[in-house]
Formats: sequence, C-alpha cells, structure tokens
Amino acid sequence: MEQSTQPVMLVLGATGGIGSELSRQLASTGCRLICASRAENLPPHLVEALGSSEFISTDVTDPKRVKECMERVVDRHGRLDGVALCVGSVLLKPAHSTSDAEWDETLRVNLTSAFHVLRAATQAMRPTGGSIVFVSSVAARRGLANHEAIAAAKAGIIGLTLSGAATYARYAIRVNCVAPGLVRTPLTQSITGNEAALRYSTSLHALRRIGEPAEVASAIRWLLDPLQSWITGQVIGVDGGLASIQPTNN
Repeated sequence: MEQSTQPVMLVLGATGGIGSELSRQLASTGCRLICASRAENLPPHLVEALGSSEFISTDVTDPKRVKECMERVVDRHGRLDGVALCVGSVLLKPAHSTSDAEWDETLRVNLTSAFHVLRAATQAMRPTGGSIVFVSSVAARRGLANHEAIAAAKAGIIGLTLSGAATYARYAIRVNCVAPGLVRTPLTQSITGNEAALRYSTSLHALRRIGEPAEVASAIRWLLDPLQSWITGQVIGVDGGLASIQPTNN
C-alpha cells in the first residue's frame, strides 16, 4: 500500500468521450489517477496522454467487479478521494417503441451501475471522506419527446445523488451530479452526425450550440476537487441553458 498526499481519483468509463477528457484534465493536476473501463487496456492515444496513470479493467454493471475495483484502489493507495462515473447510453425512442430488453438495458447501464458505484465507493471512502460524481442528463429535468427510458434512468441518478448525499454526509462523503445537454461524443454520433438532427438540437439550446466533452469534464473535475468540500447533493446543469431557458426566435 502506497501513501501519498496527492488525491486519489478513479474515473469509471475512462475511454469514453467525457471520461477520457476528464482523465486528461485530472492527470494534469498531479493527482493519483486510476482509469477504468470495460476495455482490456487503455487505447494508445490515452496511454500517451495520461503518462503513469493506472488502468483497471472492470464492468460497472457487475457489482462484484465494482467492489473489487474500489478495494484494489484502496489496497494500493490507502484511500480513495474521488470517483466519477462516466458510463452511460443513449436511447431515443418513444415508450411504445421501446422493447422490454431496451428498457432493462437502459436502466442497467445508467442507473443500476450508479447504485453499484455508490454502494462500493461509500464503503471505500468511509474512513477518510471523498467525492462521488455521477452524470445525469438534461432529459431528466426537462421533458423531451422520445426520451422516456433514458429520461427515467437519468432522473433516477438525480434521486440517487440526493439520497446518497444525505445518507453519507456524516462520513464527509459528498455526492453530486452533472446534467449535460447534447454533447459531441462518440455516443451521440447518431445525432451529431445527422445534419437535420444536429440543427434541431442546436436550436433548443439557448447558447445556440451543443456541448463539448471538455466542458462537462471540467465541471466534474471541479466537483471532485477537495477544495469544494462544502458542496453536496447538487445537480449542476452543463446544458447551454436547455433545462432552464427558453431561447428566443431571433
């Protein structure tokens, strides 16, 4: 077990659009960074960008593997200061066209995985405190057509965040989440790569553009920072105003 004064940060979903950008940002802060994903190894471009950062292959939908991942970090570093869950999916279908399998998978990947992470991370952080950050969605805060399954799953993350923040505050464990609008990532390629869909989505955002991974990652990094030790139970919209502002027509 290694002891260090540097914060120990774990990014789950580190090979995705937001997760990889968050990993790059955290690596630049000098923290002890552990990257995790379902991949067997980090892709070469991330290995080069992240330097000596560690990698763990895991699956956040498997509670046993999530627990083992957290325990491995604590065994190696003596503690765990921050966890960000950047794993999710996108399903844009009305309820009547959504199969039982699609519903189950959407909940499993987005909401059930967050529960596994909350349960394991709070156990790991209980001796020293820490910060947990989830990724919800603007679809959980504003009614958007054809988002029923993903909106329900992401709204569940908000509920999990609020209740978890209340339960574990006595251990100095903070639980927050970000709720992005449409962000340009590989996961959203079916939207961002379609000119008509992109134009429509852009028009919904008051700032008249969609988001970039670095913008969401910077909000997550800020919430993970031990300097934000008085912030818990918050849902931060990183959404170009979509959840709260009606854009003008001109």
